[in-house]
Amino acid sequence: MAMAGEEVGKPPPHHLPTYPEMIMAAITALNEPNGSNKTSISKYIQSNYGELPPSHSALLKAHLMHMRQNGELVFIKNNYFVAGPDAPPKRGRGRPPKSEARGPPGFRPAPPRRPRRRRRRP
Repeated sequence: MAMAGEEVGKPPPHHLPTYPEMIMAAITALNEPNGSNKTSISKYIQSNYGELPPSHSALLKAHLMHMRQNGELVFIKNNYFVAGPDAPPKRGRGRPPKSEARGPPGFRPAPPRRPRRRRRRP
């Protein structure tokens, strides 16, 4: 029988830092000149933090992708770097939209013309 103060069936709480913290610590500790790849980051985390969830590789992949999209990490030639404070902001894909202001102030474009009527066979 369990005592009143005990909880039955719950594992002890994990004292692991969050994945982004572990990833940043791994990249800074490895300090590789060409950046750190996913395998070396994973091995560093496994050796330093021990008990990891069974879905560690999927979690690592998802967090790396998320951090890359947020601009926290830079991904060049399959290697990850910590983005510096002077890193250029990430641009969206494709051509930027045209601005609405065309021409000098007070300029009004001509109204759209009606399409011509098609000529039909007699």
